[in-house]
Amino acid sequence: MTPPLWLLIPFALLLLSLALGPLLAPQYWKSHRHQALVVLVIALPSFLWLVNAAPHDLQHALQEYGSFIALLGALYVAAGGVALTGDLAATPRINTTFLAVGAVLASVIGTTGASMMLIRPFLHTNAERDHTAHLTLFFIVIVSNCGGLLTPLGDPPLFLGYLHGVPFFWTLRLFPYWAITIGALLLMFYGWDRRAYARESARALARDAGAIIPLRLHGKISLCCLGGVVGSVFAPTPWRELFMVALATISWCAGSRAARRHNQFSWHPLQEIALLFAGIFITMTPALLLLTQYGTQRGVTTPGQFFWLTGALSSLLDNAPTYLTFFSLAHGTESSTKILEAISVGAVFFGANSYIGNGPNLMVKTIAEHRGFQTPTFFGYILRAALILFPIYAFIHWRFFW
Repeated sequence: MTPPLWLLIPFALLLLSLALGPLLAPQYWKSHRHQALVVLVIALPSFLWLVNAAPHDLQHALQEYGSFIALLGALYVAAGGVALTGDLAATPRINTTFLAVGAVLASVIGTTGASMMLIRPFLHTNAERDHTAHLTLFFIVIVSNCGGLLTPLGDPPLFLGYLHGVPFFWTLRLFPYWAITIGALLLMFYGWDRRAYARESARALARDAGAIIPLRLHGKISLCCLGGVVGSVFAPTPWRELFMVALATISWCAGSRAARRHNQFSWHPLQEIALLFAGIFITMTPALLLLTQYGTQRGVTTPGQFFWLTGALSSLLDNAPTYLTFFSLAHGTESSTKILEAISVGAVFFGANSYIGNGPNLMVKTIAEHRGFQTPTFFGYILRAALILFPIYAFIHWRFFW
């Protein structure tokens, strides 16, 4: 059944709440109870319509949400018990190396796992610097999104593609997209960070030099649990989610408490993600149903169209269900391999365009703010990410999808 157009309003209102709530009512928005109330009021019309008109779609959305939170939560808990202690010199070269390592890890242990493992030591290394507003932005773009393109473990949309029949190693053919994008982003970051580093005061540089301590890895039990979470993605539902919850429980109960204290582990980011994405998954389901019908009627057929449309929706919707929607639209089209490449690249890369484009984005922002780092506002992030990424998108379209 086709949803009425007015059901786009709850989704738009929820996005506006995420964008304006922290700006207009920061004290109110900090409360999870208040966030839950806002989500409940906004999402209720969509929920009631789905219950009556599309119960199967609602059930599917809730199942996807459960899998999403199980994976995200397990990676967050396990990675939170693995600590890299120490403090490196906060130079542009070291920072760029951090992001390069994160880009590789993102395709091995997932964007969430890599983000949770590296964001705290990355921030700790730069804690003595004054000019750090760009660090969280580039970390989200590179580690929490674009780095996860090479395997189904890297990003949730690619994993959903694997579950729907895409061969596991098929994503390795996306290496040229990954190499061009990650290379361009690392060069851009290095130049940006060099300019910021040159503006640091002598006092800040002296603080940084005096805080250098060699890195050490702590939390071997949680590290094993993290590997187990990655391996559990090959299990079918519901065993996959049960394994993830079990491994997260083992990490929490038997893992290193000292590692969690060092990481300043808090349930707050995960609770916020669970609340907000519950509303997002419900309100975006009618929007995706409309999108499916629109795409079928309007004849979306070329790789370039799939690249930009998948990407545009992945910037505002969660990129996993967006991927599935266009994956379904792609059946029966010509050049299906090239179109699947376009959908995969669009879903992963465009997820970096907003805080809600991919699961780790908002989590990294929250952790950075709790550590006292300045982060862009909702719309400020969108503007900065667009200035950084859209020239790369244009080049990819010209080079691969023209």
